[in-house]
Formats: sequence, C-alpha cells, structure tokens
Amino acid sequence: MEYSRRNFISFLGKASLGTVIIPQFLISCGNTTNPSAEFKNTPKDVLQKLKGLALQAIEASDKDDLLLANGLQYDIIIKRGDKINTTDTFGDNNDFTCFIPFDEKNPKDGLLWVNHEYMNQLYVSGYNYRDADQIRTKEQVDKEMYSVGGTIVRIKEENGKWNVVENDPHNRRITAQTPIAFNWDRPIAGKTTAIGTLSNCSGGITPWNTFLTCEENYDNCFGEIKYDKDGIPARIPSNYYGWEKFYNHSPEHYGWVVEINPKDGSAQKHVALGRFAHECCTLYELEDKRVVAYTGDDKNSEHLYKFISSKPSSLKEGTLYVADTEKGKWLALDWENEPLLKANFKNQTEVLIRARDAAKILGATELNRPEDIEIDPITGNVFVSLTNNKPKGDFHGSILKIEETNGKYDSLTFKASTFIAGGEENGFSCPDNLAFDMSGNLWITSDMSGSSMNRGDKPYMSFKNNSLFVIPRYGKDEGKVIRVVTAPTDAELTGPWFSPDGKTLFLSVQHPGEQTKDVQNPTSTWPFDADNIPKSSVVAITGDLIEKMNKLQQIEGQES
Repeated sequence: MEYSRRNFISFLGKASLGTVIIPQFLISCGNTTNPSAEFKNTPKDVLQKLKGLALQAIEASDKDDLLLANGLQYDIIIKRGDKINTTDTFGDNNDFTCFIPFDEKNPKDGLLWVNHEYMNQLYVSGYNYRDADQIRTKEQVDKEMYSVGGTIVRIKEENGKWNVVENDPHNRRITAQTPIAFNWDRPIAGKTTAIGTLSNCSGGITPWNTFLTCEENYDNCFGEIKYDKDGIPARIPSNYYGWEKFYNHSPEHYGWVVEINPKDGSAQKHVALGRFAHECCTLYELEDKRVVAYTGDDKNSEHLYKFISSKPSSLKEGTLYVADTEKGKWLALDWENEPLLKANFKNQTEVLIRARDAAKILGATELNRPEDIEIDPITGNVFVSLTNNKPKGDFHGSILKIEETNGKYDSLTFKASTFIAGGEENGFSCPDNLAFDMSGNLWITSDMSGSSMNRGDKPYMSFKNNSLFVIPRYGKDEGKVIRVVTAPTDAELTGPWFSPDGKTLFLSVQHPGEQTKDVQNPTSTWPFDADNIPKSSVVAITGDLIEKMNKLQQIEGQES
C-alpha cells in the first residue's frame, strides 16, 4: 500500500471525542483507552499552551545514550540488581511493563509489573560462553534462572518523580525457579506444575486486574521437543543457555501465557491459549463477560492466534483459533470437531502443546514474526506488528490491520490488510511493541538486532540505534512517523505503557551493551551509574509532550 499522511488518517480512522469506542474492557500492551475525565474540562489557556508545543522529531543516533525529543525527560525507576525488598533484587533485560493503580482515583500509586526476558551472562553469572576453557557451574545457572521471569514492585509518584516503595509487602520476584501450576485438567509432560517462567517477552492485563506474561523464546533454555511424521518425540537441546544439563525440566512446560496475581504473586499457566513463542496476550472483554485473547507466535513464518472463551472471565474454557489471513478466516484448533486434527493428534491437550504443528495442518497463514497486538480505541481494529523475516527477504517488517467482521471480536471472519510497511521511505524498521495513547495516537518501538545495528548491515545502517516513534492522529503532525526517543548502544526500547492519567510513559531500556565480549570493555555504559557497566532499566518518561499527545483529541474536540 502506498503510504501517505492522507492514507494514514483514512486508513487508521479519525473520529471526534463523541465517537470514541469506550469498551467495557480494553487495556493491553500499553493501551489506556478510556479518556480521563479531567481532560474534558481542560482550561482554555492550558489548551492553547499545549497546542503551541511543537512536535519535533529527533534524528537517528548511534550515540550511547537515551536521547529524547524536546518536551520529554526521563527518570530511572529501577535497574538490574536494585533491591526490591530485604531478599530480592530486580532481574535482567526487562521487557514488558504494565501498571495497575491501587485506586482509580489516584493514578500515582500502584503496582508495576516488569518482564525479564533473558540475561547477560557476563554480568549476571560471570559465565563467558566464548571461553572454551571455562567450566560452567550449577551456581551460575541458578543465578541466571533467578534473573529472568518478572518483578512486581509498588511505585509512587511524588514531587513529579516515580520511585519504588522500598520493602513494600507487594514487592516480589517470579523466577525460572518458581513453581507454577497449569490451568488444565490433564498433566503436561507428566506434571501438573511447571518449575518457573522464562523468556518473558510482552504481556497484558486481565479485566480482573491480574498480569499476563508471555513465554517467548523458551527453547533457548531447556531446548525443544520435536515430533516426526509418525508423532514420535525427540528432545532437541538448547543452543543458547543449556540449562537442561543441570535441570531436567521438560521443554513442554514452557511456551505458555502465564497469569500473575499482583496481590500475592500466585501464578498459573494457561494451556488453552496454546504453546508457542508468545509475544503478548491482548484481551478484550465482551458484553457477556467472555473474553477474547489475541496472541502471536514471534518466529519466522509462524502464526496469529485468537482464543474465544465460552464462559465469563475464563482463560480455560473456550476455543483457540489460528488465522488464515488470505481467506480472512479464524480456523478452530478443535480436536473434537476437526478430522485433520483427530488424524494427527491423540487429544486436545496434544493439539495445544503442538499448536504450531496443528496450525500448519489446518493451512494457517505463515506470517513474518507476529509480535505485539493492540486494539485501536477509536475504530476497534486490531493491529499486529510483523517485525521481519530475513530468510524471506523482509528486512524491515510491517504492521498488519485486522478488521473483525461487523466489529465483533468473537467473529470467525475478518479482513486483513497491510497498514504500513517498515523501511527508509517510512522512517522506521522492524516494528515490535505498539501502544495507543488516550487520544488514539500510535506509538511504535523498533527491534533491530544488536548484531545488525551500526555494524555494516546495509538494510539497517541508516536507522542507527533502535527508537520509539509516534504517529499522531490529530493536529498539524497527523500521519507523520516521528522519532521521539533513541536507545543507547545495542539496546532495544520495549514495553511502552501509559499511566492512567496519561502523564507518564513507562518504558524499558533493554540489553544496552548486548554485544559486549569483555566486561572490561563494554559496548555501552548506560545508565552511567557508579559501576559504569550496562544495565537494563525501566524509565518514566514525562513532560509537556506526553501530556499534549494524550490531550490532542480533547483539544480538537473543544476547538471544533
């Protein structure tokens, strides 16, 4: 599709305040869709001031720093190794973030959930896989397993700055060694409980205010189980961490969507949502309280899925579907009613464990690394970031738009189209996390690999470091792809999530200095603390620009 500002507005959809969709529940990887009541009565002098702020893009940068556009500033909330209570510390390589306030009337005090996707072994355990003479120990592996999973911390904003509430009873770690039960009636690989959660990439929250965290590249840790044409399994060792050499946990215990109760840290793995490299899990609550869950398999030539529950507030009872985007159909992964599945699998549990195989048997469409999924609060359309697929010649990725038939999320048919493609013409590459703010502006993070950025890989050289972009929906900048933040060296920006009042953007700065080979000579030293070594961190971005973007819709509505 030829992209232009005009196309953006007509394709994404522009609406006045009076036509904004206000669903019973629509909040996921960064969405805060219900406009705050305070915005409806903003004084005219404030409106004029906000309108007068210029939204100026910053240039691509290869500088080792977190650079922000005019009108933005950041504070570090927490970083790797920081204490969260008397016994626990913040993990490594933080990804998805989400925030739930204790009280809807006070958006400045609540619980922050943060994923820890993987770890930098050099700094976490001291293991250097490049050193063939180094003997790895169980103690090192235990440190690595502790540093992944997720963290819950209470944070408060006081005097304009967000801080962790030290030793709050809610502060806790969920790690790769935390026992987590399967929410299913049959054992998974002989067990009803898995040990730990890992490779936690993106996530979401539920209508009942619990966190969802998604296990993505799980095969890096304990390997994988592959099945031949006769259904005979064989264990494939991991080619990255090799934890299976120390712990005999089944790979089939990982690759699930995990639900965390923020009040007590209890957790469960949702088998009904299928097993694959889940990037995120984005929920929509229907009028009858049933839920629809969208999730993508972040791997080359894998698939987009949708779960529709058959009972209210359930992520167990229901049907998992996979997308045929060419025919616009959701295909049921239903063993009982699908002869092709009955011919290839023993039961529904095996279908869900081997969701990738089942999807291919049904003829689902192969996609280019489906990652984050967000629902547009204005039109209700579903947006899916397709990061890239280098073996197929897609270096820059795109964003897919799904229009469910008649706007019904439990529909089994839809229309799929490309919203925007990455590349030099449109100013960004490799879209990853998406977020819509309160005005319906679309925010995009990029995910170019550290091995490609600034290292002579021609498709990516002009983009330099990874960045955060926004495409405004309103005002004089509507439809432009605007770079507003650039990441430090080797880093990726992930997990954008707006505070309930729209005045703060929580953002992860993940794996700065990822390409470091020698701890004495790191490729990055951000965040420039006393240790002078790279540390993944969560930042709070504030400023007039954030407030402006979250009020643009109200400004236009009042002036029109």
